[in-house]
Amino acid sequence: MKNQHTLHLRRIYGERGTNGTISYQGEEICHTIELPWRNNMQRMSCIPTGRYKLVKRTYTKHGEQIGIPNVLGREAILIHAANDAQRELLGCIAPVTSLTGEGTGTESGKALGQLKALVYGLWDMGGEVFIVIK
Repeated sequence: MKNQHTLHLRRIYGERGTNGTISYQGEEICHTIELPWRNNMQRMSCIPTGRYKLVKRTYTKHGEQIGIPNVLGREAILIHAANDAQRELLGCIAPVTSLTGEGTGTESGKALGQLKALVYGLWDMGGEVFIVIK
């Protein structure tokens, strides 16, 4: 059986966006920004809470990214760089270095790099990686 690794995403919901923090084994990796919760409406809402398996996906627009398949009623959910959820996200999760407001943050590319280094490292060791959103 493959090793299972679990990342935890704790969220705070706001009117204009959803902010969170991803941790692994109790250690904070990065903050996150997402769209506000709007009943899981496609392209307008953050995804529902739950446990999701992460996969490696290659997209024309974003290149190789961490994908979150099997989200009920949704498709093509990714973890990719963005600093403003309202302007740049359609339901995906964006890692950020620091939070600057509801659904906004800074240095997303840097935070994504840290998260990818961790997740790709776990995959390279033959593990399965999950994210639990609460």
